Amino acid sequence: MFIHNINPVLVSIGAIEIRYYSLAYILGFLLAYWLLWKAADKKLIENLTKKGVDDLVVYLILGVIIGGRLFHFVFYNPSAFWTNPLEIFYIWHGGMAFHGGLIGVLFAYWLFMRKHKVKFYPVADLVVLPLAIALFLGRIANFINGELWGTMTNSNFCIDYSQNQYMSHTPEGCRHPSQLYESVKNLAIFFILLFMYKKEKVKDGVVFWSFILLYGVLRFIVNFWRDDIGEHLYILGISTGQYLSLIMAIIAVVFLVRLKNKK
Repeated sequence: MFIHNINPVLVSIGAIEIRYYSLAYILGFLLAYWLLWKAADKKLIENLTKKGVDDLVVYLILGVIIGGRLFHFVFYNPSAFWTNPLEIFYIWHGGMAFHGGLIGVLFAYWLFMRKHKVKFYPVADLVVLPLAIALFLGRIANFINGELWGTMTNSNFCIDYSQNQYMSHTPEGCRHPSQLYESVKNLAIFFILLFMYKKEKVKDGVVFWSFILLYGVLRFIVNFWRDDIGEHLYILGISTGQYLSLIMAIIAVVFLVRLKNKK
């Protein structure tokens, strides 16, 4: 058993706080910027310039934050719009829906593509690598925050939140470290995608849709150990997040088959 009493604030200087959760996103965006800048410097992606990379990263940041926050509150916490609407802007409190963030990023990238005439797949195949790392770090940050806890268990590796002084609400019983399960899952996805990306003769788009497929399938499985009751709508014992992940996986299979059959 692990007694969870971790301070989610890494550094506090007066009213300014640096939280582990924020660092996960910052590191993810910095890694994405570095990889895209290197690709532009070596002219690996047609029409992608260093100036374009600067614009693209801004687009991606806005897409992730706006899409992730709106999706979270619309689907999982709609009452916040009239009880505490300012909470929507407190991103350091957590509450970022992956599926909404993904939709936001795709929309932002579509806007970028129209402006800069850059093809979708070459950039998408590259961006999912830092995205997987950011998700890996993000789930660790969720664990530190004491949020998205798992279902109850008698396992020796369970997490007890009852003595956590930094949480406004603590769950009953000892819980699966589902955040860490998801973190390991995201790290495994990263290494699989990295192996694929380095392979020669892999068609454009395969790495991107493989990420969508892997994330959808593995998220669906891991979420059986995550306690979403009270936040997600359950139908036939499956949560909203799991249904969305299944939709992701099905769409990915369709596009991967199309890419395979494409000459």
